[in-house]
Amino acid sequence: MKPQFSIVGPVYNEEVLIPQFYERVRDVMNALGEPWEVVLVDDGSTDRTPEILDELHAQDPAHVVVLHFARNFGHQLAITAGMDHARGAAVIAIDTDLQDPPEVIPELIAKWREGYAVVYAVRVEREGETWFKLTTARLFYQLIQQLTSVTIPMEAGDFRLLDRQVIEVLCQMREQHRFVRAMVSWVGFRQVGVPYHRYARAAGETKYSFPKMFRLALDAITGFSSLPLKLATWAGTVATASGLLLALALLILRLQGKAPLAGQGLTASLVLFVGGIQLWMGGILGEYVGRIYDEVRHRPLYTVGEILRIEESKTGR
Repeated sequence: MKPQFSIVGPVYNEEVLIPQFYERVRDVMNALGEPWEVVLVDDGSTDRTPEILDELHAQDPAHVVVLHFARNFGHQLAITAGMDHARGAAVIAIDTDLQDPPEVIPELIAKWREGYAVVYAVRVEREGETWFKLTTARLFYQLIQQLTSVTIPMEAGDFRLLDRQVIEVLCQMREQHRFVRAMVSWVGFRQVGVPYHRYARAAGETKYSFPKMFRLALDAITGFSSLPLKLATWAGTVATASGLLLALALLILRLQGKAPLAGQGLTASLVLFVGGIQLWMGGILGEYVGRIYDEVRHRPLYTVGEILRIEESKTGR
């Protein structure tokens, strides 16, 4: 029977939490009384997570679908793969670390039944988050709002419900550098938020280090805004105007018979200033060119080594 709801959960080294995650999802979804499935995407785990996922499928093949990536591709691509293979009329993306409680899923479904195509969960409280993490996250969202053409709700992560119509559009968007929550905002449709309490991790460590968060922010900015490229024009204008003003000031001082500004130190400062701007702009340009290069190669977003699903045997995508 085709499921009405698909739960998509990216998994990476969650051997301690994944059994509890499955049990809580099972209890919540069985209480709804409608067909469901949970698509668990193993993102190249190096602990016992793959074996545990296989055991869950063996115990409940009617509900548990397992995708084993051929290697680690990252959280955003794991979500993408889960959406690609989900069959439900509504798809709920949720992390498997239990910071996002599965018990909120019925609230998302209730809003979906009211006619909303996207129902995102909004974190009104965040347990276990450091001051640095909260501050940088807030700055990140504010930066995205200023630099990009999409509006991402504050305190909304990847925990959300998407209607099948939205999923079909997202499956057509195959860019390599992905920021799913911005892509969902760009797609449009009727969207609404549901507040919830986000808990601290029960076990394990966060998989989003600061370098990964920085890369995600860079993907979001370069994927949805060309504003950084325009900085080159602005910076060039400022540098040129500064040079002209300085030359005019030196000329006036010379005509008045006054000593000009120091020579070598001033020259070195100007060279470093202009050279720094050029290198900075070259780096920004390189980020965009690199993304163009990734896109024109048309490589698959991910490779799946094995799929465990009751209707089909091992295959790949």
